[in-house]
Amino acid sequence: MFLGSGLAWAEPVTVAALGDSLTQGYGLQPQDGFVAQLGDWLEAEGTEITLINAGVSGDTTAGGLSRVDWTLTPDVEAVIVALGGNDLLRGIDPAESKRNLDGILSKISERGLPVLLVGMDAPSNYGADFERAFDAMYPDLADQYDAVLYPNFLQALAALEDRQAALAQYMQRDGIHPNSEGVALIVNDLGPVMQRFIEQVKASLN
Repeated sequence: MFLGSGLAWAEPVTVAALGDSLTQGYGLQPQDGFVAQLGDWLEAEGTEITLINAGVSGDTTAGGLSRVDWTLTPDVEAVIVALGGNDLLRGIDPAESKRNLDGILSKISERGLPVLLVGMDAPSNYGADFERAFDAMYPDLADQYDAVLYPNFLQALAALEDRQAALAQYMQRDGIHPNSEGVALIVNDLGPVMQRFIEQVKASLN
C-alpha cells in the first residue's frame, strides 16, 4: 500500500538487535526468547515494530564488530546493541571492549541510525579497576554517540532482593541465561525504554 513519504513513519519501524546469546535466546524456544518477547510486549502496547534477531551465541564485542556491516541491511532503521557479556566471561580488557563497541557505534552512526545501547554490569571479582573501566564504557559511548542507554541487560533480575531465589526461579541451570520467565521480567523493565526509543525513531523518520 502506498502511503506517501510524509507518512512513512506510520509503518512498523525495523530494528536490528545486535547481541550475543542473551539476545539470540539461548536455551529457549523461539517464542520465549528476548527478541520475540520484546516484540510481543511492544505490539501489546500499540507499538508496531519489526525486530530482527541479530544475536549470536558466544559473540564478543569483537564478533559484533566483525559482522555489524552485514547486519545493517537497507531496511534497518534503528539498532539495539547489546554486547559485552562474553567479554566479561573471558576477562577481556575493557579498553579492548570499548574500542570494539566504539567501532560498532561508529559504523551505525555513519548510516545515520539511532541506537539503543544495552550495557552489562561487571562483577567485582576482576578487581576494582576492571569493574570501573567496564561499567564506565557504556555511558561514555552513549554520550559520545547520542545513544539511548539501558545500563544493564540483567538489571531487572539484579534488582530482586533474594538472589538465590531469583537464580532458581528466573535463570536456566547454567546460572548465566534467563529462562522464559526471566526474559519476561527483563522485557517488562526494558519495554518502556524501548517504546520511548521507537517513538524517537518515528519522529526522526517523519
